[in-house]
Amino acid sequence: MAEEINGQPKWYIICTTYGYDYIARDNILRMVETSGLQDFIFDVVVPEEEEVVERNGKKKFVMRRKYPNYVFIKMIYTKQVWYMVKQTRGVRDFFNSSDGKPLPMSAEDVKRAQLEKVKVEDLHINVGDTVQVTSGALQGFTGEVREIKPDVQKVKVVISMFGRETSVDLEFEQIEKIG
Repeated sequence: MAEEINGQPKWYIICTTYGYDYIARDNILRMVETSGLQDFIFDVVVPEEEEVVERNGKKKFVMRRKYPNYVFIKMIYTKQVWYMVKQTRGVRDFFNSSDGKPLPMSAEDVKRAQLEKVKVEDLHINVGDTVQVTSGALQGFTGEVREIKPDVQKVKVVISMFGRETSVDLEFEQIEKIG
């Protein structure tokens, strides 16, 4: 790459052809391997979340795409890398392009999309703190932190639901301290 590397890797959003999100992700990953772009493209993600579906009277957990037809890519922008990603099968364009250059996601958007793991130091949460659930099936509920499990990136939170207290394990990314 003759171009100068300009700074830190940032997250960008790629629009894919309808139904091609996994294909586009796999093709980009393959292109990274064959073209030796590991120093420019660090992560390619199709965010998923667990959903409860009831079939034949039985509840079942299934994984579904959080943002259908979008792929998130963490990369260092150069014209050559941008061009190679855009030419990948399944990729339509970068989302939020300006003057032919994609705009990176803000830190708040990266957190909201849960693209990066949150470290316990970044949480600033202690046992006994009140937190709000920011994503998932319990979004909007508040509860009290009872246990912090840094090794698995989870917290045990007691939430009051339907008049009774329920203990749930949540990912660090799913909570936000109140107050």
